[in-house]
Amino acid sequence: MSANSALMGFVHRRRRGVELFLLVLALVVGIGAYASVGLGIDGQVPANLIGYGAWLAALVVVAHVVVRLVAPYADPVLLPVVAALNGLGLAVIHRLDRARLSGLADQQLTWMTVGVVLFVATLVLLRDHRLLARFTYTSGLAAIVLLVLPMLPLIGTEVNGARIWIRLGPIGFQPGEIAKVLLVITFAGYLVVHRDALALAGRRFLFIDFPRGRDLGPILAMWVVSLGILVLQKDLGSSLLFFGLFLIMLYVATERPGWLVVGGLIFFGGAAGVWLFGDRIGADHVEIRVNIWRDPFEYYGGEGIYDSGRQLVESGFGMAWGGLLGRGLGEGNPWRISYAESDFIFAAIGEELGLTGALAILLLYGLIVERALRAALISRDGFGKLVATGLAGVLALQVFVVIGGVTRLIPLTGLTTPFLSYGGSSLVANWVIVALLLRISDQARRPVPAPDDDGADPDQLQTQVVKVVPR
Repeated sequence: MSANSALMGFVHRRRRGVELFLLVLALVVGIGAYASVGLGIDGQVPANLIGYGAWLAALVVVAHVVVRLVAPYADPVLLPVVAALNGLGLAVIHRLDRARLSGLADQQLTWMTVGVVLFVATLVLLRDHRLLARFTYTSGLAAIVLLVLPMLPLIGTEVNGARIWIRLGPIGFQPGEIAKVLLVITFAGYLVVHRDALALAGRRFLFIDFPRGRDLGPILAMWVVSLGILVLQKDLGSSLLFFGLFLIMLYVATERPGWLVVGGLIFFGGAAGVWLFGDRIGADHVEIRVNIWRDPFEYYGGEGIYDSGRQLVESGFGMAWGGLLGRGLGEGNPWRISYAESDFIFAAIGEELGLTGALAILLLYGLIVERALRAALISRDGFGKLVATGLAGVLALQVFVVIGGVTRLIPLTGLTTPFLSYGGSSLVANWVIVALLLRISDQARRPVPAPDDDGADPDQLQTQVVKVVPR
C-alpha cells in the first residue's frame, strides 16, 4: 500500500517549455544547414531561405502545439530530435539537388508536410494507444496484404533490383513502410495474450533454456515470411528488419534468450542457404550483394554488374576525404555516389560533415531509441510496453541495417535512413511512429488515476478488456 501511495503521489512534469527550447535549436540546425549549402556553393545564402525556413518552422510549431494540447505529458525530447534529423536531411538533399539540378528537396518538404499532418491526426484521433489492441489480427491481415501488393502485376514495380514498390499513376509508394507499423501492433497484441505459453522453457542446453518444440510455430511462420521477402521481393533489408523485429519483441515479452538463439540460427541458416543456392531458385541477387560486400573493388570500374560496387567504393572515398570535421556543406563531391539522397545519404553527411557529424547523427538516433525504450519501461500496460519496444526496435534495426551497409559492416541493403533519406513513404511512416511513441509516453507519464471503489486500477481494467476482444 505504501508503494502504491508513493507511485500515485509522483507526478511527471509536463516540460513542454523544454520541448519548445529544443525545437528552436532543431530549427537552427535545419535552417542553418540549408543556409550553409548556399554559402558553400554560391558564397551567399539561398534566395528562398526565408520561405523555406518559415515553412519548416510552421510545421514544427504546429506539431508542438498539438502535442501541448492533446499529449501534454509526452516525452519532451523525441519531437526536437526528429525535427533536427528531418531538417538536416532536407539540407543535404538540397545540396545534392544543386549538383544534379533536381527538385527532390521540395518534394521531400511536401512529404514532410504530409507526415506532420498524419502525426497530428494520430495524436488527435488516438487518445488511448490500448485501443489498438482490438485490431491485433486486422492489423496483421492488412500488413500481409501490403507486403503482397508489390508482387501483383500492373501496380507492382521493381526498382534497383528490389520489388518492394507499387505505383499508382505518378505516385510511387513502399507498402512495407506502413506494414512495419502494423506488424508491431500485431506482434504486441499477440504476445500480450500468448507470452505465458511462449515463455515456458523446453530443454536446457549450454545454460540456455530453449523453447518447447510445440511453441516454434510463430517463429517458423515469420521465418518463412522473411525468406519469402528475401527471395521473391529481392529485399535483404526488409527481410532482416521484419524477422529481427519479431525476435526482439518475442524476447522482451518472454525474457527467454533461447528465442534469440533459435531465431538467429534459423534466419542466418536460411539466408546462407539462399546465398549458396540462390542461382537455382532465382535469388542470385543475394550472392551478388554478398560478393560486392566482400570485395567492392572487384565490381568497380567495369560495365554492367562489374560496376555495381561503385556506390560502396565512392562512398568510402568520400567519407575518407571528409576526415574528422568534413569538407563543409557544399564543399565536397557527394554527387559522385549514386542514390546518395536515399540509400547513401549517411555517406554524403560523412564526406561534408566528417566523422564528427556522422557520430552526431548516430547520437541523435540513439536518443530516439533510448526515449522510446524509456516510454516502454514506464508504461503501465503490457501492450504499450511491447508497442514502444517494437517501434524502438524498428528504428534501431533500420539504422543498423542502412548504416551498417554503407560502412561495409554488413552486406548492402535497400532501406532508407529514417528522417534523413529522400523517400515519402518512409518519412510519413516514421512520423506516425513518433506520434505513437508520444501517445504511449503521455499515457505513461500522466498522473496515476485513483482506484475505483473496489480498489482496482482503471488502467488495468481497461487493458484487460482490450486484450480479450481482439478481432
